Amino acid sequence: MIQHHLKTRLLLGIIALGWLLVGAPLAHADEHRHADGRWLVLGGDIAEILGALDADINVVARDDTVLYPPEMAALPSVGYLRQLSAESVLSVQPDHVLAAGHAGPKEVLEQLEAVGLEVALINAPPSLDAMAEKVRAVGQLTNRSQEADALAATLNEKLDRLANLPALPSTRAMFIMQHSGLTPRAAGSNTAAHTALEAVGLENAFAEMQGYHSVGAEALAREAPDIVVVSERGLAAMGGEDALWQLPGMALTPAGREQQFIVINDQALLGFGPRTPDQLLTLRQGVEALLGITATAQLSP
Repeated sequence: MIQHHLKTRLLLGIIALGWLLVGAPLAHADEHRHADGRWLVLGGDIAEILGALDADINVVARDDTVLYPPEMAALPSVGYLRQLSAESVLSVQPDHVLAAGHAGPKEVLEQLEAVGLEVALINAPPSLDAMAEKVRAVGQLTNRSQEADALAATLNEKLDRLANLPALPSTRAMFIMQHSGLTPRAAGSNTAAHTALEAVGLENAFAEMQGYHSVGAEALAREAPDIVVVSERGLAAMGGEDALWQLPGMALTPAGREQQFIVINDQALLGFGPRTPDQLLTLRQGVEALLGITATAQLSP
């Protein structure tokens, strides 16, 4: 499921940018070699895994999606991980690049390898099932295999606990990721938010649409969500709770009439990193509280 693309080349001369990188062939590098040098981390989930493993590596920079843990969020950014430039990456003088599989463009990663950087891509589908293997892959690269095995087991145990909770009454939910103008941007199928809603036992009211789209008053009234799940950033962008209920069409929904909503940390919930299982259990607790169900979801066994 997870493929590692690790490649290093010897830099034979001084590159035009004015500094020298020397790499050792990976075939001759042992596991301890991986933890040496300066690291650039690309991908919020990868950074969270490093933090959870307390990986003792010298992370010197990140991309814009790395917002947790705080010590990594405070590092210099090289830009957005899908729109990297070789110049920006090389400016922080890394020896290693540890990246989520969707980092790119591909041509830029190839340029980085060509000047001697070791690039490790963690290719994992955006699914809950892939989290444990992703953790183990990062652990192997940073001399934290034992810690990674323990963390992976803990994450799987929490996901199993969630999967084994009693079924909820049929409840339709709307997930608002962000807000623009007078229309909320809701999550359809094939999104991390859709996966999260299903994982806690909710029905996605907008499952028939693909991806994230703005939805108007007519669509809100037609799909009639019982609960609104909204990101902290999305709620702040629209002006708070009062603004949420004033969205066109919201008053025509069961959620609007009963003013039933849950605010979540979208980065923790949807990043499919170490914080995700606890956030899912917290979301489930919030749903149970709104539905008046005796709590079945617990953060501890």
